[in-house]
Amino acid sequence: MGLVINLIVQTIVWFGFMGAIIFGAAGTLDYLGGWLYLGEMIAISVVLGVYFARIDPGLLRERLKPPLQKDQPLADKLILIPLLLLLFGGMGFMAADAARWRWSTMPPSVQWAGCVLLLAAILFMSWTMRTNSFAAPVVRIQKERGQTVITTGPYAIVRHPLYFGALFYVAATSLVLGSWWGLATVPLVAFGFAIRVPVEEKALHEGLQGYADYARRIRWRLIPFVW
Repeated sequence: MGLVINLIVQTIVWFGFMGAIIFGAAGTLDYLGGWLYLGEMIAISVVLGVYFARIDPGLLRERLKPPLQKDQPLADKLILIPLLLLLFGGMGFMAADAARWRWSTMPPSVQWAGCVLLLAAILFMSWTMRTNSFAAPVVRIQKERGQTVITTGPYAIVRHPLYFGALFYVAATSLVLGSWWGLATVPLVAFGFAIRVPVEEKALHEGLQGYADYARRIRWRLIPFVW
């Protein structure tokens, strides 16, 4: 019951914060893209939250923890803070671009296509988390949960599939919010991930038995056939 209450409280706080950023940057509540995005994200989050609460409460408990934690490497904290600022700042920029400044003019059909891409990206990320119960939001070896190396599902293709899916999530966010210029956020986020990946892999190499063998077998870190 405590986990469910925590999920409800964080959902309300999280999307209240996101709504404040989006509509504050837009300068108006008369913003279809903002309502489309929030509505879809809330619906998906509630469904997936209930789903993971039933099938993998340990994972959900990890995902609900704060993005900065006591046993998290300092390097990860120093990377994660600007990365989060980039994600939220980018979201505000997209809303301002589409609704306040009106630099972008996007057909509604593209925004609806963005809704489909957003769903696909989140389902891919959910598949990743379903495959890897240890997919925490911070760099940390979960010894208390008996963390092991995961080599199946999307991990058989790329070593950090959650980040790969997140790139499509950012692109879809830009489309749903109606901002062409917001797509420029995608390579910036990719660059942030490229900085974080070595920090994460250092911890995995040092603290997770078998990860070195897995890394030798799976060549691609973030984007298949690229890096």
